[in-house]
Amino acid sequence: MGLALAEFRLPRGLRPVLGGGRRPRGLSGRVRTDPRRGPEPPAAHGAQTVLPTMASGDESPIFEDDKSPPDSLVKMTDLVAVWDVALSDGVHKIEFEHGTTSGKRVVYVDGKEEIRKEWMFKLVGKETFCVGAAKTKATINIDAVSGFAYEYTLEINGKSLKKYMENRSKTTNTWVLHLDGEDLRVVLEKDTMDVWCNGKKMETAGEFVDDGTETHFSVGNHDCYIKAVSSGKRREGIIHTLIVDNREIPEILE
Repeated sequence: MGLALAEFRLPRGLRPVLGGGRRPRGLSGRVRTDPRRGPEPPAAHGAQTVLPTMASGDESPIFEDDKSPPDSLVKMTDLVAVWDVALSDGVHKIEFEHGTTSGKRVVYVDGKEEIRKEWMFKLVGKETFCVGAAKTKATINIDAVSGFAYEYTLEINGKSLKKYMENRSKTTNTWVLHLDGEDLRVVLEKDTMDVWCNGKKMETAGEFVDDGTETHFSVGNHDCYIKAVSSGKRREGIIHTLIVDNREIPEILE
């Protein structure tokens, strides 16, 4: 008695593909991803534009009625979060790649690779590195939320990004102006009275005046100074004003 061999064939027009979730290209603060369902954008401080890309997490086979060639599949990436961090020497971009199948972790600061780890068996944990001219300490925390969902949070000097920026707004003043065809960002650190301009720490000279103090410095051929006067109110404290070529520059909030 002969044996009949059964052969399994897919219906015409169906082909197997790999399903993937979506992940955010850029969020500031807390980022949560689920390779099966995609990101859950949080209400985080200073959120950036989200550009979704294919994730490499879920590889459950599904069938799809699609006549397009296999080469048209979207290229996958492990980029899960992007943060913009404003420090005295400028705004720095931090990017983080996390492979949820390989455990790969890669950290970029301003496009430069700072950390690369391949084939990490432990998918949760933290990565610590330095940012900016002052070597500010930064830490990315990787936490599992549920199932295949992960949450990524950034800490600066031991504080959450939101807390750090709130505290920074109390200890610094920032001005942006256009001078000699160039955009300038001037930052005053009120606790040290250090002045930064476009990432460079300026040489300053302080002097007392009738109603307060003035911190003088130069940008090119332009005379600049930051005047500090008392507001007369306990809660407001000292008011700092930037003067460039006898013109007052409005302060911005970061």
